[in-house]
Amino acid sequence: MKNLARYCVLVLLLAGTHVSADTAEQYREQRAQLMREIADDVRDTSAYLDKDTLDPRVMQAMARVPREAFVPGAERRYAYENRPLPIGHGQTISQPYIVAIMTDLLRLRPDDRVLEIGTGSGYQAAILGELVKRVYSIEIIPALAKRARTVLDELGYKQVSTRVGDGYYGWEEQAPFDAIMVTAAADHVPPPLLKQLKPGGRMLIPVGSRFMTQQLVLVEKGADGSITTRLLLPVRFVPLTGER
Repeated sequence: MKNLARYCVLVLLLAGTHVSADTAEQYREQRAQLMREIADDVRDTSAYLDKDTLDPRVMQAMARVPREAFVPGAERRYAYENRPLPIGHGQTISQPYIVAIMTDLLRLRPDDRVLEIGTGSGYQAAILGELVKRVYSIEIIPALAKRARTVLDELGYKQVSTRVGDGYYGWEEQAPFDAIMVTAAADHVPPPLLKQLKPGGRMLIPVGSRFMTQQLVLVEKGADGSITTRLLLPVRFVPLTGER
């Protein structure tokens, strides 16, 4: 019933932008094809990931969330191409393959509380919201934060809290977090985020500058508070912005 209700909301959403029920069906077919492409890409990059398949829960979440609802109208016909798309203000909605593997690598549990830095379109927050109890997402660009909040509300993601702010400093009032996902590249791992990560928690962050090779880094915090890092694979993200 939950998925049926979400589908009905989506049809109403798309109807407001002159998208027919036939087009909604086409989106579902494209989403299914995208899931096959992601599975192929995971197998092709298994040497980086140390696995050749993703958690079925992650793939099911990817299959449920309507990516077309999170992209601007002019880009909607490309919603299920496996690549980033512009969402305005110099920002992008991430490549679905990257969304899938980053979500998988956090090893999320249903009762987890997750912090996301860089709400952007809201798509990644929705994927996380399918998998965990609470998501807290920060966006520094007010116009993007407002649009993402609108779409998340229309699709029923009440478990996702958003706010406008500088993600470098995290969300101290809601800390600590079981997992943290940073969806923009920084030149170092922000100390405030390390502090807000629970012992036993995991963080994913792209590290590197816009004009140099970026690496997706997995940060793990031991039960004793010790920090270990692992470079996973080369990536390309927009830069983390803010005072720092």
